[in-house]
Amino acid sequence: MTAEMHTKVLVVDDEEGIRTLLRIFLSRKGFEVLTAENGNEGIEVFKRERPPIVITDIKMPGMDGLELLRQIRDLDPDTRVIVITGHGDMTSVIESLRLEVSDFICKPVKEEALLTAIRRAQEILWMKDRRRKYTHNLEKMIEETMGELKKTNDFQENLIESSIDGIIGIDKDGTVRIFYRAAEELTGHKSQAVVGRLNITQIYSSPGLAREIKKKIYSADYGGAGRLRDLKVNVLNKVGEEIPIRLSATLLFRDNKEIGSVGFFQDLREIKQLQAELLEKERLSAVGETITGMGHYIKNILNGLEGGAYMVNTGLKKNKEHLLTKGWEIVQKNVSKISDLVLNMLTYSREHKPEHEQCVCSPNDIAKDVCDLMKERAKKNDIELFQDFDPMLPQCYLFPEGIHRSLLNLVTNAIDACMDQEGEGKNLSVVVRTRKVEDGIRFDIIDNGAGMKKEVQAELFSRFFSTKGSKGSGFGLLVTRKIIEEHGGAITFVSEPGEGSTFTVHLPLKQA
Repeated sequence: MTAEMHTKVLVVDDEEGIRTLLRIFLSRKGFEVLTAENGNEGIEVFKRERPPIVITDIKMPGMDGLELLRQIRDLDPDTRVIVITGHGDMTSVIESLRLEVSDFICKPVKEEALLTAIRRAQEILWMKDRRRKYTHNLEKMIEETMGELKKTNDFQENLIESSIDGIIGIDKDGTVRIFYRAAEELTGHKSQAVVGRLNITQIYSSPGLAREIKKKIYSADYGGAGRLRDLKVNVLNKVGEEIPIRLSATLLFRDNKEIGSVGFFQDLREIKQLQAELLEKERLSAVGETITGMGHYIKNILNGLEGGAYMVNTGLKKNKEHLLTKGWEIVQKNVSKISDLVLNMLTYSREHKPEHEQCVCSPNDIAKDVCDLMKERAKKNDIELFQDFDPMLPQCYLFPEGIHRSLLNLVTNAIDACMDQEGEGKNLSVVVRTRKVEDGIRFDIIDNGAGMKKEVQAELFSRFFSTKGSKGSGFGLLVTRKIIEEHGGAITFVSEPGEGSTFTVHLPLKQA
């Protein structure tokens, strides 16, 4: 509350003795006292000094206390006016109340009653001052908050309007309620022609698509219940053309009640065009890479054929049977390489569905046939070829030609790895093992040959990479992995330099 010291009080009374007594009393209490002997003089003093508290007698010649009160109210409604009145003057009291007088003091004036009335007036003034300051601060805060809200709203509006994705909001019935600029550019529709007029089913490529999207947004399988992420669909533009988009959407709620949804439409036309251009570049690059990668290998085969043909011709001319026989073996060997290369290239390049060619067969029979084919070559190079077949392995559905080619590639590589082993005195071996495991069939091709370094292992399934250098095409393992994966299986390996390698083929068991 405001202190009494220096508070201005105006005393208006036509009796000089009362003015003097009140001035002395209030001055001693710390007030700054102003006096006037009638209403007219009182108004002049009030206009000049603006005291917050006025004490006035009601009965005065000329302008009485009530008129003074009215004029003070007009000048400053917050001024507290204390009226001094005589007993029984009820008419004046009622009029004073109508004019919102601060307090009444009856004559003769008692000091304690006057001081109490003044302090009540001070409390009211203090409260009004606090309320005024609080209101001012509140208005300032509201103004600042509204300014910040406007800035935020403007920023968000600008952000949404600047979005490269079309943003479309719909109500629960599917009527479009929000249609921002990017959506206009995507569809060719203007916002004013869409909002409140079109249903979202008229924008999707079909009404059935709208139902499908609604079903998916309620499901938890496409980004969580009430959300939809990265669904590729088509929408129609203004002239009926289908536009591929990526759609993400979310349901909107108010007071836990669904009120609609908002979708984000990403135009995929440019992306699809870039993808097509990239695929074309990759295709051309693959063609070039294929030609480069196959060049050395085919050149070696041609050199072999030329060498074998030369020996055959020499043997025929000079009637030397051993040259004829050796040359023909070289020709046959290189013809076999060409055959394998063509088969591998066809297998690798075509889209193949092995289930169409599956039949009931024995995995052990396939593995045994591979071992029989490679037995002579292994023996010729002092390599023992062991068979370790699981007798409990049942007959099952397989693509026998593909599995045979895969195992043959792996066993051939294993024998080659043993032939590359440096040093003498090591008993070289290749083991072909079959096993029935809990979730399928397993083939293991184990050799104790040269093994592979880490950098070789990292490149093993790269296109046209071969551990045999120019002697290999790099297709063998690629074709093997392709066939195995088409069966729903997997191929893995472990290898240590100088210790050998183990390749494992795991296939799902489709038992007959």
